[in-house]
Amino acid sequence: MTTTASKVETIRVSDSETDMRLDRWFRVHFPEVGYTYLQKLLRSGQVRIDSKRAQANDRLIAGAEIRVPAVIREPKKPKLDGRAPLGVSKGDRDAIEKMILYEDEYVLVLNKPFGLAVQGGTGTKRHIDGMLEGMADRFGGERPRLVHRLDRDTSGVLLVAKTRDAAGRLGKTFQSRSAAKTYWALVRGVPKPPQGKIEAALVKASGPDGDRVRKSRPGEQAQAMHATTHYSVVDRVAHKAAWVSLKPVTGRQHQLRAHMHLIGHPIVGDNKYEGDVNLPAENIENKLHLHARRLVIPHPKTGQTIDVTAPLPDHMMASWDLLGFDARRFED
Repeated sequence: MTTTASKVETIRVSDSETDMRLDRWFRVHFPEVGYTYLQKLLRSGQVRIDSKRAQANDRLIAGAEIRVPAVIREPKKPKLDGRAPLGVSKGDRDAIEKMILYEDEYVLVLNKPFGLAVQGGTGTKRHIDGMLEGMADRFGGERPRLVHRLDRDTSGVLLVAKTRDAAGRLGKTFQSRSAAKTYWALVRGVPKPPQGKIEAALVKASGPDGDRVRKSRPGEQAQAMHATTHYSVVDRVAHKAAWVSLKPVTGRQHQLRAHMHLIGHPIVGDNKYEGDVNLPAENIENKLHLHARRLVIPHPKTGQTIDVTAPLPDHMMASWDLLGFDARRFED
C-alpha cells in the first residue's frame, strides 16, 4: 500500500472480501465516504479496480487491487455556519453501518434492531432518526429522512430517503399502498382458518397508556382508522403457537399487534396486547416477536423494483430453533 502522502493509494482485496460489492467494501474501509461522494469518484475514474473503471455494484475478487485517491483519508473541514457539527459517536456510526441492507444514491434500507426507537420522544435520547441526522456527512450532506416507522420493539426493514425529492416520492408510494410489506410473527395458538383477512377499524385507547389502540365502537366513526391485514400460517406447533406471515394493506399504529389480539392470537412477547402471558414454551424470551421481514417498492428515481429482506433478530431466531421452525428455507 502506498502512503497517503502520494496522490493515490492501492489496496489489495483480501480472501475474506471475495464477492463483496465495491460500495460495501468502501463502507468497511472508508465509512466516512458517502454513497454520493463515491459515485462522483467512480464517474470521474478516480476509483479503479485493476486499473479499470469501476461501478458501485462491481463484485470483488481476492487479490484485485483497488485504486483510491488519498484525499478521501483527509478529515473534512467543519462547516463555518456558526454551529458545531452535529456528529454521532463512532459506536453509533458503526451501528448504522451494520444495519444497512441496501443503499444507492437516493435510498437507504436498514435492518432495525429490537429495542431501538426510530424517533425520539419523552425520555428517548438515542434513536435512528437522530443517529442518521448526525451522519449527514456520510450520506452526502443532506439529512436522511424516514419514510415510515416501526415500533421500538419491532425489528426489520426500515426505509429511509437520502434526498428530499426521494422522500416525497416514496411517501406518495406508501400513501397509494404500492409498497408491499411482509412481517413475520410468532403468535399464541393457531389462527383458524390458516389464511384470512382481518378488517377492523382502530381507535386510540383512552387511559394512561395512550399509545395503545383497540377496535372502534359504535359512535366512534369519526376518529376510527380503517385497517386491513392479511395473514397466513407458515408453520405451527400443535395448538400452542404459530409462525404467521402478515401483510398489512394499511399502516396504522400497532395495527398488526391489535389485529392479532382481536382474533385471539396475540403476538408473543407483546406486553400491550396480552402476548406476554402464557408463553407457548419455556425458554422463549419474553420480547415482542414481530419482524418486518420484506419490503418490495418501486425505486423513487428509476421505477425499478427494490426488494429487500431482513434476517430474523437473535431472540426470534432462538425461538424458531426452539420450536423447530426453519426460517433458513426462505434465505436466498
